Amino acid sequence: MLKRALLVCGLLLAPLAHAFDLPQLAAQLGKPAVVRGEFVQEKHLRSLPQPLVSKGHFILAKQHGLLWLLQTPLKQDYRIDDQGIARRDASGWQQLPQRSASAQQNRLFLAVLEGDSSGLQRDFDLALSGEANDWTLTLTPRAVLLKQIFDSIEIAGGELVQRIELHEAQGDRTVLRMTSSQPGDSLTDAERSDFAR
Repeated sequence: MLKRALLVCGLLLAPLAHAFDLPQLAAQLGKPAVVRGEFVQEKHLRSLPQPLVSKGHFILAKQHGLLWLLQTPLKQDYRIDDQGIARRDASGWQQLPQRSASAQQNRLFLAVLEGDSSGLQRDFDLALSGEANDWTLTLTPRAVLLKQIFDSIEIAGGELVQRIELHEAQGDRTVLRMTSSQPGDSLTDAERSDFAR
């Protein structure tokens, strides 16, 4: 009888022992030195019947930041790192002025893509479901400033982040699909130059 009870307990607890958790997700997303891919961003505004769509490609590099290279509807390059956002113009990279809300959003965006759950846990309640190859992470803001901006953020993916959906406090919504993402080992010379200060 005791043996049967232990077996039942073991079977019930086995899925818990192998559950996919935040440290495993952070390790999985933090593994590649570089991630490259394409993105489609849809901004759903309450005041417009159709979403605003932009497309381009990105390069995420550990220790460097993110290159966000818009192709349509206009061509514009951005660099997001721990110093903030810079935009490329004819004379090179120009740092954009930072307001506290946008600076916090930049840190949030990098933390999401890099799988920095410790950075996210400072400002959000995190709920992770799924498995290593098909997971969803829901972020609910705790910080007052972020509650004024977001109702929630949902991130989904497999080996890498594939989709981010931002539900904004005023009712607008942004859906970001990161397609054909590929991990890499190193930056190209051109990418290294773009990240250089």
